Amino acid sequence: MKSRSGEQGAGSRTTRREFIELMAGVGVAVACSGSRLPAARSRIDKVGIQLYTVRDKMKEDVETTLARIAEIGYKEVEFAGYFDHSPAEIKAMLDRHGLTAPSTHVPFTNDDQWKTALDTAKTIGHEYIVMPWIPEERRKTLDDWKNFAQVFNHAGQMARDAGIQFAYHNHDFEFPKMDGQIPYDVLLQSTDPKLVQLEIDLYWITKAGQDPLTYFARWPGRVPLVHVKDGGPAPEYKMADVGQGKIDWKRIFAKRDQAGIKHFFVEHDNPPQGFQDVAVSYNYLKQLEF
Repeated sequence: MKSRSGEQGAGSRTTRREFIELMAGVGVAVACSGSRLPAARSRIDKVGIQLYTVRDKMKEDVETTLARIAEIGYKEVEFAGYFDHSPAEIKAMLDRHGLTAPSTHVPFTNDDQWKTALDTAKTIGHEYIVMPWIPEERRKTLDDWKNFAQVFNHAGQMARDAGIQFAYHNHDFEFPKMDGQIPYDVLLQSTDPKLVQLEIDLYWITKAGQDPLTYFARWPGRVPLVHVKDGGPAPEYKMADVGQGKIDWKRIFAKRDQAGIKHFFVEHDNPPQGFQDVAVSYNYLKQLEF
Protein backbone atom coordinates (compact mmCIF):
# COMPACT_ATOMS: atom_id res chain seq x y z
CA MET A 1 0.00 0.00 0.00
CA LYS A 2 1.42 3.33 -1.01
CA SER A 3 1.44 6.14 1.47
CA ARG A 4 -0.49 9.33 0.83
CA SER A 5 2.78 11.22 0.63
CA GLY A 6 4.01 8.79 -2.01
CA GLU A 7 0.89 9.37 -4.10
CA GLN A 8 1.37 13.10 -3.82
CA GLY A 9 5.00 12.78 -4.82
CA ALA A 10 4.18 10.76 -7.92
CA GLY A 11 1.41 13.15 -8.88
CA SER A 12 3.71 16.08 -8.39
CA ARG A 13 6.37 14.57 -10.64
CA THR A 14 3.78 13.86 -13.33
CA THR A 15 2.51 17.42 -13.17
CA ARG A 16 5.99 18.88 -13.55
CA ARG A 17 6.75 16.59 -16.47
CA GLU A 18 3.50 17.46 -18.20
CA PHE A 19 4.14 21.15 -17.60
CA ILE A 20 7.63 20.97 -19.13
CA GLU A 21 6.27 19.11 -22.16
CA LEU A 22 3.51 21.68 -22.55
CA MET A 23 5.91 24.65 -22.41
CA ALA A 24 8.25 22.96 -24.87
CA GLY A 25 5.36 22.66 -27.27
CA VAL A 26 4.51 26.33 -26.80
CA GLY A 27 8.12 27.28 -27.54
CA VAL A 28 8.12 25.29 -30.76
CA ALA A 29 4.84 26.88 -31.83
CA VAL A 30 6.16 30.39 -31.18
CA ALA A 31 9.36 29.66 -33.08
CA CYS A 32 7.48 28.22 -36.03
CA SER A 33 5.10 31.15 -36.19
CA GLY A 34 7.98 33.64 -36.22
CA SER A 35 6.46 35.54 -33.27
CA ARG A 36 8.73 37.76 -31.20
CA LEU A 37 8.26 39.26 -27.79
CA PRO A 38 8.05 43.07 -27.98
CA ALA A 39 11.44 44.68 -27.48
CA ALA A 40 11.91 46.62 -24.27
CA ARG A 41 11.83 50.36 -24.86
CA SER A 42 14.24 52.87 -23.36
CA ARG A 43 13.74 56.28 -21.84
CA ILE A 44 16.09 59.03 -20.73
CA ASP A 45 16.65 58.61 -17.01
CA LYS A 46 17.97 62.11 -16.32
CA VAL A 47 17.07 64.93 -18.68
CA GLY A 48 19.63 67.73 -18.61
CA ILE A 49 19.79 71.30 -19.86
CA GLN A 50 22.57 73.55 -21.18
CA LEU A 51 22.20 76.69 -19.06
CA TYR A 52 23.06 78.92 -22.03
CA THR A 53 19.37 78.41 -22.82
CA VAL A 54 18.46 80.53 -19.77
CA ARG A 55 21.53 82.74 -19.72
CA ASP A 56 19.52 85.95 -19.25
CA LYS A 57 17.92 84.49 -16.13
CA MET A 58 21.31 83.25 -14.93
CA LYS A 59 22.64 86.81 -15.22
CA GLU A 60 19.81 88.02 -12.99
CA ASP A 61 19.97 85.33 -10.31
CA VAL A 62 21.82 82.04 -10.61
CA GLU A 63 20.25 80.27 -7.66
CA THR A 64 16.68 81.25 -8.50
CA THR A 65 17.25 80.01 -12.04
CA LEU A 66 18.65 76.68 -10.85
CA ALA A 67 15.69 76.30 -8.49
CA ARG A 68 13.24 76.85 -11.34
CA ILE A 69 15.07 74.36 -13.55
CA ALA A 70 14.86 71.77 -10.78
CA GLU A 71 11.15 72.46 -10.26
CA ILE A 72 10.47 71.70 -13.92
CA GLY A 73 12.09 68.30 -13.39
CA TYR A 74 15.60 68.59 -14.80
CA LYS A 75 18.23 66.60 -12.92
CA GLU A 76 21.41 67.65 -14.73
CA VAL A 77 22.75 70.99 -15.93
CA GLU A 78 25.65 72.00 -18.14
CA PHE A 79 27.22 75.34 -17.36
CA ALA A 80 28.31 78.10 -19.74
CA GLY A 81 29.77 80.51 -17.19
CA TYR A 82 29.36 80.91 -13.42
CA PHE A 83 28.34 84.59 -13.30
CA ASP A 84 30.84 85.75 -10.67
CA HIS A 85 30.11 82.93 -8.24
CA SER A 86 32.90 80.85 -6.74
CA PRO A 87 33.12 77.12 -7.44
CA ALA A 88 32.16 76.38 -3.84
CA GLU A 89 29.08 78.61 -4.11
CA ILE A 90 28.00 76.92 -7.35
CA LYS A 91 28.44 73.47 -5.81
CA ALA A 92 26.37 74.45 -2.77
CA MET A 93 23.55 75.77 -4.98
CA LEU A 94 23.47 72.55 -6.97
CA ASP A 95 23.32 70.49 -3.79
CA ARG A 96 20.50 72.57 -2.35
CA HIS A 97 18.34 71.95 -5.42
CA GLY A 98 19.17 68.30 -6.05
CA LEU A 99 21.04 68.99 -9.28
CA THR A 100 24.30 67.69 -10.69
CA ALA A 101 26.49 69.35 -13.30
CA PRO A 102 28.37 66.66 -15.21
CA SER A 103 29.67 69.12 -17.80
CA THR A 104 30.71 72.70 -18.49
CA HIS A 105 31.64 74.77 -21.54
CA VAL A 106 35.02 76.49 -21.28
CA PRO A 107 37.18 77.72 -24.19
CA PHE A 108 40.88 76.85 -24.07
CA THR A 109 43.17 79.87 -24.37
CA ASN A 110 46.41 78.91 -22.58
CA ASP A 111 47.75 76.43 -20.07
CA ASP A 112 47.38 78.65 -17.00
CA GLN A 113 43.79 79.52 -17.83
CA TRP A 114 43.05 75.85 -18.52
CA LYS A 115 44.54 74.68 -15.23
CA THR A 116 42.32 77.14 -13.37
CA ALA A 117 39.31 75.91 -15.34
CA LEU A 118 40.14 72.30 -14.46
CA ASP A 119 40.52 73.13 -10.78
CA THR A 120 37.11 74.84 -10.87
CA ALA A 121 35.61 71.85 -12.64
CA LYS A 122 36.87 69.46 -9.99
CA THR A 123 35.44 71.56 -7.15
CA ILE A 124 32.00 71.74 -8.76
CA GLY A 125 32.02 68.08 -9.75
CA HIS A 126 32.17 68.30 -13.55
CA GLU A 127 33.17 65.08 -15.28
CA TYR A 128 33.54 66.76 -18.70
CA ILE A 129 34.98 70.05 -19.87
CA VAL A 130 33.82 71.03 -23.35
CA MET A 131 35.39 73.35 -25.89
CA PRO A 132 32.26 75.16 -27.15
CA TRP A 133 33.57 76.31 -30.55
CA ILE A 134 36.59 77.34 -32.62
CA PRO A 135 36.98 81.08 -33.32
CA GLU A 136 36.34 82.00 -36.96
CA GLU A 137 39.77 83.54 -37.49
CA ARG A 138 41.40 80.24 -36.47
CA ARG A 139 39.53 77.95 -38.89
CA LYS A 140 40.03 79.48 -42.31
CA THR A 141 42.12 76.66 -43.81
CA LEU A 142 42.37 72.90 -43.45
CA ASP A 143 45.79 73.38 -41.86
CA ASP A 144 44.10 75.52 -39.21
CA TRP A 145 41.91 72.56 -38.34
CA LYS A 146 44.90 70.23 -38.18
CA ASN A 147 46.70 72.67 -35.90
CA PHE A 148 43.66 72.94 -33.66
CA ALA A 149 43.56 69.16 -33.44
CA GLN A 150 46.93 69.28 -31.71
CA VAL A 151 45.65 72.00 -29.36
CA PHE A 152 42.76 69.68 -28.51
CA ASN A 153 45.08 66.74 -27.87
CA HIS A 154 47.12 68.93 -25.52
CA ALA A 155 44.07 70.30 -23.70
CA GLY A 156 42.65 66.78 -23.53
CA GLN A 157 45.82 65.40 -21.96
CA MET A 158 45.82 68.14 -19.31
CA ALA A 159 42.18 67.36 -18.56
CA ARG A 160 42.87 63.63 -18.40
CA ASP A 161 45.73 64.22 -15.97
CA ALA A 162 43.25 66.12 -13.77
CA GLY A 163 40.71 63.28 -13.93
CA ILE A 164 38.35 65.08 -16.30
CA GLN A 165 37.32 64.22 -19.88
CA PHE A 166 37.73 66.81 -22.65
CA ALA A 167 35.14 67.06 -25.44
CA TYR A 168 34.35 69.28 -28.41
CA HIS A 169 30.93 70.75 -29.23
CA ASN A 170 30.14 71.23 -32.93
CA HIS A 171 28.09 73.79 -34.83
CA ASP A 172 27.44 73.62 -38.58
CA PHE A 173 30.59 75.43 -39.75
CA GLU A 174 32.63 72.22 -39.35
CA PHE A 175 30.98 70.50 -42.32
CA PRO A 176 31.37 72.52 -45.57
CA LYS A 177 34.26 70.93 -47.45
CA MET A 178 37.71 72.45 -47.67
CA ASP A 179 40.10 71.05 -50.28
CA GLY A 180 37.71 68.15 -50.77
CA GLN A 181 37.59 67.23 -47.08
CA ILE A 182 35.14 67.85 -44.26
CA PRO A 183 36.95 69.78 -41.48
CA TYR A 184 35.06 67.92 -38.75
CA ASP A 185 36.32 64.62 -40.14
CA VAL A 186 39.88 65.94 -40.29
CA LEU A 187 39.58 67.13 -36.68
CA LEU A 188 38.32 63.76 -35.45
CA GLN A 189 40.89 61.79 -37.42
CA SER A 190 43.70 64.00 -36.09
CA THR A 191 42.78 63.73 -32.40
CA ASP A 192 43.13 60.90 -29.92
CA PRO A 193 39.62 59.53 -29.24
CA LYS A 194 40.54 58.92 -25.61
CA LEU A 195 41.63 62.51 -25.11
CA VAL A 196 39.09 64.25 -27.34
CA GLN A 197 35.54 63.00 -27.14
CA LEU A 198 32.45 64.57 -28.70
CA GLU A 199 29.43 66.51 -27.60
CA ILE A 200 27.41 66.32 -30.80
CA ASP A 201 24.88 69.09 -31.20
CA LEU A 202 22.12 67.17 -32.93
CA TYR A 203 20.48 70.32 -34.28
CA TRP A 204 23.59 71.82 -35.87
CA ILE A 205 24.83 68.57 -37.39
CA THR A 206 21.38 67.98 -38.90
CA LYS A 207 21.16 71.54 -40.20
CA ALA A 208 24.55 70.99 -41.85
CA GLY A 209 23.03 68.14 -43.88
CA GLN A 210 24.80 65.38 -41.98
CA ASP A 211 23.36 62.27 -40.36
CA PRO A 212 24.50 61.89 -36.72
CA LEU A 213 24.07 58.13 -37.02
CA THR A 214 26.91 58.10 -39.53
CA TYR A 215 29.21 59.57 -36.89
CA PHE A 216 27.88 57.25 -34.18
CA ALA A 217 28.81 54.30 -36.40
CA ARG A 218 32.17 55.74 -37.44
CA TRP A 219 33.20 56.68 -33.90
CA PRO A 220 31.37 54.25 -31.57
CA GLY A 221 31.58 55.15 -27.91
CA ARG A 222 33.06 58.60 -28.60
CA VAL A 223 29.87 60.62 -28.00
CA PRO A 224 29.13 60.73 -24.25
CA LEU A 225 27.24 64.03 -24.52
CA VAL A 226 24.61 65.42 -26.89
CA HIS A 227 22.78 68.70 -27.25
CA VAL A 228 19.10 68.18 -27.88
CA LYS A 229 17.53 71.06 -29.76
CA ASP A 230 14.91 70.82 -32.48
CA GLY A 231 14.28 72.65 -35.72
CA GLY A 232 12.78 72.50 -39.15
CA PRO A 233 11.83 72.39 -41.86
CA ALA A 234 14.94 72.42 -44.06
CA PRO A 235 16.81 74.38 -45.18
CA GLU A 236 16.27 77.11 -42.57
CA TYR A 237 15.79 74.74 -39.64
CA LYS A 238 14.42 77.43 -37.35
CA MET A 239 15.05 76.37 -33.76
CA ALA A 240 12.09 74.92 -31.90
CA ASP A 241 11.25 73.28 -28.60
CA VAL A 242 12.21 69.62 -28.56
CA GLY A 243 9.45 67.58 -30.15
CA GLN A 244 8.08 70.57 -32.05
CA GLY A 245 10.44 70.35 -35.01
CA LYS A 246 11.35 67.81 -37.66
CA ILE A 247 14.24 65.89 -36.08
CA ASP A 248 13.52 62.18 -35.57
CA TRP A 249 14.56 61.73 -31.96
CA LYS A 250 13.51 58.09 -31.68
CA ARG A 251 15.73 57.14 -34.62
CA ILE A 252 18.71 58.97 -33.14
CA PHE A 253 18.34 57.87 -29.52
CA ALA A 254 17.80 54.23 -30.52
CA LYS A 255 21.57 54.27 -31.22
CA ARG A 256 22.53 55.75 -27.85
CA ASP A 257 24.50 52.66 -26.82
CA GLN A 258 26.50 52.63 -30.03
CA ALA A 259 27.30 56.33 -29.65
CA GLY A 260 28.04 55.99 -25.94
CA ILE A 261 25.59 58.75 -24.93
CA LYS A 262 25.40 59.28 -21.17
CA HIS A 263 24.04 62.82 -20.91
CA PHE A 264 21.28 64.59 -22.86
CA PHE A 265 21.25 68.40 -22.60
CA VAL A 266 18.29 70.37 -23.91
CA GLU A 267 19.33 73.62 -25.58
CA HIS A 268 17.58 76.47 -27.36
CA ASP A 269 19.62 79.53 -28.29
CA ASN A 270 16.71 81.96 -28.00
CA PRO A 271 13.59 80.40 -26.45
CA PRO A 272 10.81 82.96 -26.99
CA GLN A 273 8.88 81.96 -23.86
CA GLY A 274 11.76 81.20 -21.53
CA PHE A 275 10.98 78.65 -18.85
CA GLN A 276 7.77 77.67 -20.64
CA ASP A 277 9.80 76.49 -23.63
CA VAL A 278 12.23 74.74 -21.30
CA ALA A 279 9.31 72.86 -19.74
CA VAL A 280 7.89 71.83 -23.14
CA SER A 281 11.22 70.27 -24.11
CA TYR A 282 11.56 68.53 -20.76
CA ASN A 283 8.06 67.05 -20.85
CA TYR A 284 8.58 65.72 -24.37
CA LEU A 285 11.88 64.03 -23.57
CA LYS A 286 10.73 62.64 -20.23
CA GLN A 287 7.94 60.64 -21.88
CA LEU A 288 9.81 59.74 -25.08
CA GLU A 289 10.31 56.01 -25.66
CA PHE A 290 12.78 54.71 -28.21
